[in-house]
Amino acid sequence: MSRAAVLSDSQAGQALVLGMIMAGLLAAAMLRYFVVGQVASAKSRQLHALDAAAYSGAQVQARALNMLAYINRAHTAHQVAMAHLVTLGSWALLGDTQARQVAVGNPPHYLIGMLFGPSHGAAYAAARRATGFNRLAATQGELAAAYASHDKTVREVLVAVQHEIVRGLPDVRDHVIRNILARNYSELPADFKFDLSVDVDAWPGYVQLQSGQGALRQLVRHAAGLYGFLGRRNHTGFNTWAVHPVCAALRHQLRRRGSTYLDRQGIWQSVDTQSFHALRFNRWIGCYYREYPMGWGWVPARSSRPLAEPHVANAPENFSHRDFWRWVSEYTSWDIITGTGNPLATSRATAARQRWQGGGLPAHFDTTPMAVRRPLSFALTLRLPGPEGYVITTRAAAESFFARPHTRPDGAQEHANLFHPYWQARLTAYPGAPGSARLGDFNE
Repeated sequence: MSRAAVLSDSQAGQALVLGMIMAGLLAAAMLRYFVVGQVASAKSRQLHALDAAAYSGAQVQARALNMLAYINRAHTAHQVAMAHLVTLGSWALLGDTQARQVAVGNPPHYLIGMLFGPSHGAAYAAARRATGFNRLAATQGELAAAYASHDKTVREVLVAVQHEIVRGLPDVRDHVIRNILARNYSELPADFKFDLSVDVDAWPGYVQLQSGQGALRQLVRHAAGLYGFLGRRNHTGFNTWAVHPVCAALRHQLRRRGSTYLDRQGIWQSVDTQSFHALRFNRWIGCYYREYPMGWGWVPARSSRPLAEPHVANAPENFSHRDFWRWVSEYTSWDIITGTGNPLATSRATAARQRWQGGGLPAHFDTTPMAVRRPLSFALTLRLPGPEGYVITTRAAAESFFARPHTRPDGAQEHANLFHPYWQARLTAYPGAPGSARLGDFNE
């Protein structure tokens, strides 16, 4: 046998060994790539699920903030309704007292018509039909009951709901996030506990309880200012006849005064008066005005402060046994020469006031200065077991932000607040990490 044949027989099968090694390596590589593909697929699924959960959590926050804004606007609406009710109440009292004054002829309606025109006289005479209107405005009357109902709704419903929203938001957000994850992993047991952590949370301190004397008061006053019925009800009618040469430029006056206002305690008050001011003259004080109250009404709440208008307690019912000007100079500081109010009618309104049940502007929630600097954000980390014993970690972040749907008519920039429901949600980059960090990583 030749040498070449011997060498050929000795090398037979060596290529097979090499081929088997190469096939093994290829199989291992393919297996590795298969595992990597499985991990990449699991990681992608997990990231999408966590993104959906984070976005849903941000939606929960946005809806909670919008709900707080709607409640604050509801606070405003209730306060405007209460302002209308106290105004109707003082008008009802005014009508009732006018009816009584017409009935006793103090002053007589024909005198008012003669001095100030038939329309004034007819209006005063028509007050007879208002007899008994005080029952509408009394402490247990329909208007007072409606006022108390608004106040109860504000304090026992709206305020309680706001507190519950603020207190429960973190738990509701966590429940929604975990529910979204469970729906994306429906194959897992119903009692499966996701390894989920909240790494960053801007909610603590983002909103706080505010006094009703701040932004809410400004909004309520602005809203009430849109209604002419709640504005000042001041009118002065003048007679054309001269009364005395010493005061030739002065005339008899018919003064209607009324206002609805929010006092310093945040409580609505309404006062309405009407008086005939007869011009008189005597040698001791010269020309002065003798007031004849024609109607009066004041509706405060139980904790309201006294009226700011000049008035006294226990004013006489009549002055048949004393001079009006002398009593004024002895017991009051009223200006009955150049004054423009109805102090005697206001005093009677004070004595006959109907105190309604009400506690003033409520405390409410609004954003803190933190909200001006940054949106309401949070960041999550989720760890789940993956293929081949790997633990896949993904991260996501989302935020609720304030953005008007259109620019303000005055062009001013509006900061985040809880009076306009313009809160929205979006995903954002995980804080403190490059953009690629949101793709997650995995560990054995």
